[in-house]
Amino acid sequence: MLLLSILVVGWALVPPSTPVRRGGRVFSTELEVVEEEVAMGPPPDDPNDVPAVVVGGGRIGGLLSSLGPKDVMMTRTSGWPEDAPAEGPIYVCTRNDALDSVIDATPVDRRDDLVFLQNGMLGPYLESKGLAHATQGLVYFAVAKLGDAPVDGVTDLDPQGLTTATGKWAPAFKARLAKAGLKCHVKEGEDFQRAMLEKHVWICAFMLVGASRGCTVGEVEANYASEFDELAEEMVSAGEAALGITLAPGYLDRLKAYARSVSHFPTAIKEFSYRNGWFYKMSMDAFAAGQSDPLPIHTKLLYDLNMPLPIPI
Repeated sequence: MLLLSILVVGWALVPPSTPVRRGGRVFSTELEVVEEEVAMGPPPDDPNDVPAVVVGGGRIGGLLSSLGPKDVMMTRTSGWPEDAPAEGPIYVCTRNDALDSVIDATPVDRRDDLVFLQNGMLGPYLESKGLAHATQGLVYFAVAKLGDAPVDGVTDLDPQGLTTATGKWAPAFKARLAKAGLKCHVKEGEDFQRAMLEKHVWICAFMLVGASRGCTVGEVEANYASEFDELAEEMVSAGEAALGITLAPGYLDRLKAYARSVSHFPTAIKEFSYRNGWFYKMSMDAFAAGQSDPLPIHTKLLYDLNMPLPIPI
């Protein structure tokens, strides 16, 4: 009776002569849409989502394992699990300082399956480990505390979300996130590098301005937007030169739109060698070559925070 009532209400709200478009198809009425959805039942599981090893039981690791089909958990100190699936992604959901131990614990013939989900510019580090082509994910969703439902990083400028992945297991990561209603884009080559640079500039610029002002991400966007703009433009220019890419116009607006969606985030300088250290090394290299600093605003803000610089990279 409940289903019949729903169908009747759907028919009553939309007259039979009103065409309805859904998923690229045109139905005669909303009633036809409801009838087809009922007949089809829930969408089938995406075959790209396969059993995985999840490294780290924190907020992101806990989310991924809760969505997965027969995953096996691993910690930074537990060693390689004996019951790990013979193939499939290895989602690394740890802090950057645990990456060495995770890679060392992973069998050599499985390291191509590692999926790195950390913040920061990981390229130089992964190259040093022979993993230049490893799967990477740029995470733009948040889990407030362990077990909470995730909140997607959609903005008023990017309603389709910002999370992006590249590499062998990118489709698997996308399929896993879809189970939680989270959006993910799969990009390769320069398209991914552009997305990576934008994410990197976002976290490095907002954290640095926020730390220097003692405020949240949202307060930076609301009260110190001009300072952020100057620093971010400097970082983008240096990053584009280093990577040989050009960001699409409007990147400042996109970065600030995401800041508004996570306005409560606190700010701090963390994991320096992977984040702001990537830019700081450009300054140190320029000084060593007798050239002017390509990032003078960035360098000044770092020294104003009384950080123990110079830091070897």
